[in-house]
Amino acid sequence: MSDRSEPVAGPIPIYVRTIPAGVVLDLEGLTERVVGDVLDALLDSADTDLWDRLTDLATETRTPEEGRLPFEELVSDLTERASSRVPLYGTKARVLAKRLTAATRKQTRRQTWRRVLHWRGIRVAGVRRIAEAGAA
Repeated sequence: MSDRSEPVAGPIPIYVRTIPAGVVLDLEGLTERVVGDVLDALLDSADTDLWDRLTDLATETRTPEEGRLPFEELVSDLTERASSRVPLYGTKARVLAKRLTAATRKQTRRQTWRRVLHWRGIRVAGVRRIAEAGAA
């Protein structure tokens, strides 16, 4: 993500960014770990089953009527081997909770004002223009 604030530190850094509808959690570290796990599973020389299935899928020409079962089974098997948990140690869970709470409070206030202004028949864009004109 382009907006990088201070992350919630840990084995996998978690970045919190507010968006109009809530928050986005950037878990790039988890993504890297998952991709690494999948590549490790595919390139395991002791067990080439996953690699063989992947290459079979790449060379097969299947029609939609034949289904996607081999693909779905491979996805399922790779998912079993990939990381899916993000550990938070000590006070880091509280830090994440505080950031999420702060971001959602800010968002809730914004949405509340929009509802109030809409209810009173005032367009939000018009209010912004008035506020900007007053600041100039």
